[in-house]
Amino acid sequence: MRIANVDGRLALVRGDRAVDVEKASGGEFAADPQAVYAHWARFRAWAEGVELPDGEPFAAEDLGSPAPAPAQVFGIGLNYRDHAGESGFEVPEGLPPVFTKFRSSIAGPVTQVRVPEGGNIDWEVELVVVIGAEARDVPREQGWDYVAGLTVGQDLSDRLAQFQGPAPQFSLAKSLPGFGPMGPWLVTPDEFSDPDDLALRCSLNGEEMQSSRTKELIFPVSALVARLSSLLPLHPGDVIFTGTPAGVGLSRTPPRWLVPGDVLVSEVEGIGTLRQTFVA
Repeated sequence: MRIANVDGRLALVRGDRAVDVEKASGGEFAADPQAVYAHWARFRAWAEGVELPDGEPFAAEDLGSPAPAPAQVFGIGLNYRDHAGESGFEVPEGLPPVFTKFRSSIAGPVTQVRVPEGGNIDWEVELVVVIGAEARDVPREQGWDYVAGLTVGQDLSDRLAQFQGPAPQFSLAKSLPGFGPMGPWLVTPDEFSDPDDLALRCSLNGEEMQSSRTKELIFPVSALVARLSSLLPLHPGDVIFTGTPAGVGLSRTPPRWLVPGDVLVSEVEGIGTLRQTFVA
């Protein structure tokens, strides 16, 4: 099942068409895409049991984030061994670094992103998890039971802002407008033969920058749900950026930053692509 945000309205994607959920359900489910996660089990049962209309065509530019207003956004750092190595850190044990991206950063899959004057803007392609049920003290073997679905994300960062001052400013530097694009839609885990092993990659102006598979995650999805929920509750609609593999701009020699005119394309196997164009 694929769930989308089409012009701010919740939709089910069927091929190249989108079915408006509020209209198809006779108002049982609201048009607000974020609201569906609070009723995820009931929504899944309805969507799988109802005969849906054909829907309407849509363009990629019409799509917003499938989770546009989460209560909590978790960013996981150093969750691929090769990225930990290129960043000069030891592989984390027990708990990976965790930060947040503020809601100001969230955007849809096809966007223009403003490059702040003097900023050193970096890319990080990531698999993103959206939570589908209240989670507290979840055993690792049950972690996937609390996942509504998966989407593609970019954790864009202003490295200049991140490392200015006496201590790193991860959350602020990663939360400029448009710095958290997600999409193109949410795909439920049952759509994948193995949701723990998906290819992800990104390219800049057609040149591949990152390429890996999610089986290389140090803390896979089920472990992240278990570890985070052991410390605090995860709410329906919460978002987890699961980490990025090697190939970021900061670790290149010399460092490479995004500049106006650049086009960044990010992809996760079985989900789809993001396309960010950078402007002055």
